[in-house]
Amino acid sequence: MGKKILIVDDAPVVRLVLRNILESNGYEVVGEASNGREGFDQFKQLRPDLVTMDIVMPDVNGIEALKSILDFDKSAKVVMVTAIDQRNYLLEAINAGAFDYIVKPFEDSRIISTLKKAFGE
Repeated sequence: MGKKILIVDDAPVVRLVLRNILESNGYEVVGEASNGREGFDQFKQLRPDLVTMDIVMPDVNGIEALKSILDFDKSAKVVMVTAIDQRNYLLEAINAGAFDYIVKPFEDSRIISTLKKAFGE
């Protein structure tokens, strides 16, 4: 079984596309969440190997969720998924401890290369 991934994004279509890319490349999607609060709750419950985290979401945004996850588990790997016009958020996320980022619209190869880098493959 592949590495376990949690997908956190408020757009169902983005979650579906990410799930398809990840599963077709041997990763196991163990959960999905539509906001940062759900993402943090699922992280605590599922303990995935990596989280893909959208930045702009309702309720709790991705940066706050990132900080909560890293406070809970300093070794967590979180890759931010963001639109190109969110550079200021991106810098904040990297400074807060995000492993890396992927810009929407994303290419399959960029997602897989980022995950391989995160897992030292």
